[in-house]
Amino acid sequence: MVDITHKNTTLRTAIAQAVIKVSKPETITAIQNDMVPKGNIFAMSKAAGLLGVKRTPDILPDCHPLPIEFTGIEYEINGLEITVLFTVKTIYKTGVEVEAMHGASVVALNMYDMLKPIDKGIEIHHIKLLNKKGGKSDYKNKIKTNLNAAVIVCSDTISAGQKEDKAGKAIIEKLKACGVSIADYSIIPDETERIQEKAKTYQQQGTDLIIYTGGTGLSTRDVTPEALIPLLDRRILGIEEAIRNYGQGRTPYAMLSRSVAGTIKNSLILALPGSTNGAKESMDAIFPSVLHIFGVLRGERHD
Repeated sequence: MVDITHKNTTLRTAIAQAVIKVSKPETITAIQNDMVPKGNIFAMSKAAGLLGVKRTPDILPDCHPLPIEFTGIEYEINGLEITVLFTVKTIYKTGVEVEAMHGASVVALNMYDMLKPIDKGIEIHHIKLLNKKGGKSDYKNKIKTNLNAAVIVCSDTISAGQKEDKAGKAIIEKLKACGVSIADYSIIPDETERIQEKAKTYQQQGTDLIIYTGGTGLSTRDVTPEALIPLLDRRILGIEEAIRNYGQGRTPYAMLSRSVAGTIKNSLILALPGSTNGAKESMDAIFPSVLHIFGVLRGERHD
């Protein structure tokens, strides 16, 4: 199966349809008057669909098991056609499109099975996804583009050439994947004045994102939060909470990080962990959705 451990849990919704076409008006009359010999076609097919959608990962090997938190089944009769509308919702890391289409398919097949004694000309048509919501693609129109970023690595050992930087490069890789251009990349020691100088300089240059990695731990040399917090116009605690919450689900030590997020005028300042995994996971936790902030800051989007 596809690795989804890096994804965020969000509300996911999918609506699928299936169309059952009968061959004679008498079949529709039998359905409407509840005279189908095998029983009430709508109630029994709904039950089949509910069972079917829960068994999707048992039938399709690459589908992830996930919690089905809502299933809605509606029927529309139009002439000789019965349209099944199948809605599935979950709060999870991956979507429910296949589950919705599988559920619609099972409903249609059960209706076929129940109706075949009275109609040998039944056909199943147009099993397809009608709509889906949730996940990264649902928010792409709210994300500001044409942004640039500066990445600053805060580390005594890396700045002294005793260790290779991997965290900063991981952040750059994620930024590029999100369409953010890199204005600058630098490595500095854990010194308050140098940290503050970088933030002020990049902000004055109009850099959109100023991202630090390192110096957010609890050692005596970890001073990045202390250096940056006095410079911020506003802290954004929700971003900080999202980073730590995401990390805590992956390592019990994430709670020890002192990641910081805030703004200086229209620049977003982020102070992320210095470990490679910590930096990667922090970026996964908030990107690309955090880029919506620039539209808000500039009054371009408020939705």
